[in-house]
Parts: sequence; structure tokens; C-alpha cells
Amino acid sequence: MSAAGTAGIARACRLESSIMPLLQHLCQLLNDSSFGTVIRESDYAYSIIESVHVISIALLVGTIAVLDLRMLGLLLQPIAITRIARAVIPLAWSGFALMFLSGLLLFWAEAAKMYGNPAFRVKVILLALVGLNPLIFHTTVYRRVHEWEGLRSSPWRARIAAIFSLALWGGIIVAGRAIAYF
Repeated sequence: MSAAGTAGIARACRLESSIMPLLQHLCQLLNDSSFGTVIRESDYAYSIIESVHVISIALLVGTIAVLDLRMLGLLLQPIAITRIARAVIPLAWSGFALMFLSGLLLFWAEAAKMYGNPAFRVKVILLALVGLNPLIFHTTVYRRVHEWEGLRSSPWRARIAAIFSLALWGGIIVAGRAIAYF
């Protein structure tokens, strides 16, 4: 390995060794806060927030799945993709907002435990990837949707984006469930 490569790895290791304790400290502060304690120790708050989180994920993933399955040509083939998108995207954004807020509250209540949980870390990585998927899709393939929206089968790039979306959301759900077991 070259000297530049070795120096780059050393810099990355130093950066990780300085950021990780800071993140752990911030997680502990959130966990130990009175707000986090109230959520965690309440007879009802944590359960209600968790229920809202699950319902909001169902709303978000359910609406996105309709669009993804249409792009794969497995659902609602006679209906234009833009028409389906106009119908489901507002619901998806509502689900996303509720999911994000309830997830933040759940994290706040158990931040110290989540810091070291491998399933939680996988979920966060998958969430970042699932956020990139529509960003890339809407800035590339979807820009020319008027050319292909009426076709029974979407272009291969749209189908790939749909497959990634379904796979990533499936992974997020599995990782979210696995959090309880670590």
C-alpha cells in the first residue's frame, strides 16, 4: 500500500476514534434526559409512540409499495404512474413525517441502548440508502416519465429503483424488529 493510502486510513481511524465517543456521549445525554426518562418509564407513552411508529411505517411503505409494484408492472397496469404518484405521495409524506417523529421519540427514550445495537445501526444505514433511492430516481429516470408512464412495463432503471425500494424497506422493517433482540 502506498504511503498516501496508509495516511488516509490513519486519518479515517483517528476521525472515527474521535467521533464515536462523542456520539456515545450524546446518546447517553438523550437517554438520561428527563424527557427520555418520562417516555421510557411511562406506563403508556412508549407503547403509544411505538404503535404510532408501526402504523406510520405501514402507511409509508404501503403507499410506496403501490407505486413500486406499478413500476414493476405487477399492479394497476392500465393506470398512469403519474396518476398513482399524485394519489399516494401525499400519504407517503404523512407516513414519513409520523414515522420520523415517532422514531425520534423512541430513539430518545433508549438512545444509550440503541448506540450499541447492531440492528439499529443496520436500520440507520438502510434508511440512508432508502432516502438516496428516490433522490436518484427522481433526478434521473422520473424526469422522462411522460415518455413511459403509459406503458405496461417501466424502463429497466425504474424497475431497478422499485426493486431496491422494496428490498430496502423490507430490510428496514426486519432490522427494526431485530432491535428488540439485541
